[in-house]
Amino acid sequence: MAIVLQPSRKGALESIGMVTDYALSTQHDDQHITAPSPSPLSSDQEQLIVSDPPSAQVPSPGCNYGKGKWVADSRRPFYSGFRCKRWLSRTWNCRLTPRTDFSFEGYRWQPQDCQIPEFERSTFLKRMQNKTIAFIGDSLGRQQFESMMCMAYGGEVKDVTSEYGLVKPTGRPGGISPQGWVYRFTKTNTTILFHWSVTLCDQVPLINKTDPAASSVALHLDRPPPFLTRNLHRFDVLVLNTGHHWNTVKLKANRWVIYVNGKPIKKKTLVEQDMRDARNFTVHSIVKWIDSQLGLYPQIQLKAFFRTISPKHFQNGDWNTGGTCNNTTPFTRGSEVMQDKSSDKVVESAVRGTKVKILDITAISELRDEAHMAGYTLRPDKGINDCLHWCLPGVPDTWNELLIAQI
Repeated sequence: MAIVLQPSRKGALESIGMVTDYALSTQHDDQHITAPSPSPLSSDQEQLIVSDPPSAQVPSPGCNYGKGKWVADSRRPFYSGFRCKRWLSRTWNCRLTPRTDFSFEGYRWQPQDCQIPEFERSTFLKRMQNKTIAFIGDSLGRQQFESMMCMAYGGEVKDVTSEYGLVKPTGRPGGISPQGWVYRFTKTNTTILFHWSVTLCDQVPLINKTDPAASSVALHLDRPPPFLTRNLHRFDVLVLNTGHHWNTVKLKANRWVIYVNGKPIKKKTLVEQDMRDARNFTVHSIVKWIDSQLGLYPQIQLKAFFRTISPKHFQNGDWNTGGTCNNTTPFTRGSEVMQDKSSDKVVESAVRGTKVKILDITAISELRDEAHMAGYTLRPDKGINDCLHWCLPGVPDTWNELLIAQI
């Protein structure tokens, strides 16, 4: 059975109105890399607008890794949830949960027009000798990072988080949350890291001195995260993602205030009504910034990827309204993707004509609704299913196979 996936409703992942020119601005004293100054953009204009690079600059497409089918493979998974406890979050290690069906682990993705090289740990690490792979994004980005650590694990691994200035968790309730993790495979000097940046833009606290409880956070959509501006030159492979935090619930819970060109957007209701416009603007901004850096600094031998959004599979509600995903039967929606274009139109549009590549996982992951955490957690909350995150080992391993095939 073949399937052609489309957005769930018209415009759900489509780009918003286009203009032909805007640039990015980053204003940090500790930056190693700077970006062009921004062109004027009114802080009270009624839409966040982005530009589409000329289609004439689009390179030859090569293999479409997102078009193909899932096939059974007895060689999967690459690692065991029991043997990779060091890297896997207990929350996502389904082998430690009450789940009894693990058939979801035994499939690989086969592109229609090309072959994905079989993953082999030592070969991969040799290819990545003296190189750094960086994942920057949200919890789905963290899942891809943990998957990569488990796929590559073997031999001595050193924690070098401090080399990148990332704050470590305190381990105490209410303590400091981790900003990320950095590990180095000492034999090949291969570094793999994750940095937590759910919006892929600069977040600056707005402290209310008279009423600290009323403090908020400025979300500068046109400024890359400071961690990225400081360390871009250190990366050989970069994988970005952002998606599911762009909603009004997160906007209000985190007290985000949307900023562009250093000023708050005055028409706040426009953003609050549809946070997709803010995500769209941010994705285009950071892609354009990275592309500009690769042009300004050719010595940066970076292969940059933007991973498309990972689908969620809640039925009869959302995560907080009783939504579930209890299916454990593979491919009830079909096993093939026949479409040529990405289901994430925002990312597809943003990378077009740039040096940033798309890591397209949306449609292939849409077929794997049986591979989520669902209600199988170590401490299940009554009535709450996780139909967003994936069991590990699982679907994110395939994302990494597609990544490795393109580097």
